[in-house]
Parts: sequence; structure tokens; C-alpha cells
Amino acid sequence: MEAYQALYEQAANDPNGFWAERAQSLPWMKPYDEVLRWAAPHAEWFVGGQTNASAACIDQHVEAGLGDKTAIVWVGEPTGERRTLSFRELKEEVSKAASGLSRLGVKQGDVVSIYMPMTPELVIAMLACARIGAVHSVIFGGFSSEAIADRNNDAQAVAV
Repeated sequence: MEAYQALYEQAANDPNGFWAERAQSLPWMKPYDEVLRWAAPHAEWFVGGQTNASAACIDQHVEAGLGDKTAIVWVGEPTGERRTLSFRELKEEVSKAASGLSRLGVKQGDVVSIYMPMTPELVIAMLACARIGAVHSVIFGGFSSEAIADRNNDAQAVAV
């Protein structure tokens, strides 16, 4: 609890320093110039910087020699099916999916709706979107076809 309190106080007393310290663990393709630019009601974080969530979640672990370590453990329901993916396997699957999205014409800034069950492929699809700079929008599987169409239209999704 003491560690939490110390983090809380640092974040409250020096938010820029707090977030700059946290950002050191991310792989930056282009370093940021400013931690936070606040012009109420808008906040701009890590101004001028460029990172990639997919690289942060996968690549940095592979590059650190942890490629054979487990990245995902999935247990299905109700059968109890179990699957694991290493960081290396995850990177390969994400790269394939990202390549497929690119071949379909999906590009940076496009929205991709993801309508899938909670499987490793859902995570792969999300990380593939991040890898190419696309925005993902996960759609709950219990929605009606009309509700799904509404969400796709509202998001202006270019692919499902």
C-alpha cells in the first residue's frame, strides 16, 4: 500500500514527471517533445512522439530475448480448451494479420470493427490494427445485426 501511495503522490504532485518516467518503458520510434499539452478541455499526450502499441506489447520482448516466453494463455469455456502463444508466435500471427489488413487497403487512421469471440485471434486482430496504425472497435457478440450495422456505420469502419 505504501508503494501505491508513493505513486499516487508523485502523479498528483508532478504529473509530467510521473508520466515521463512511465513512458521510458515504451519503445519510441520518435521521441516526444512534451509530456502533456493541456488546453481545456483537450489534452495532448507525448506531443511530437511516435510509438506503437503492438511494438510495445510484442516486439520489445522478442528483441530482449524473451521470444520463447509465454505471451498469451487462453482457456476456453465451457470445454476447458487451452492454448498458449509465445511472444515470437504472437508476433508472427500479428504480422500476418497486419499484412492481410494492409492488402485489403486498411491504412493508418482507418477504423476496423472486430466482431469475434474472446479468443487469441481477437487479441491478434487488435494488435494487428495497432501495428499498421488503424483504430480497432470491438463489437459485442450479443448485439443484433441492426445494432452491429449501426456501430459499424457510426465508427465509419472500413473493414470488419
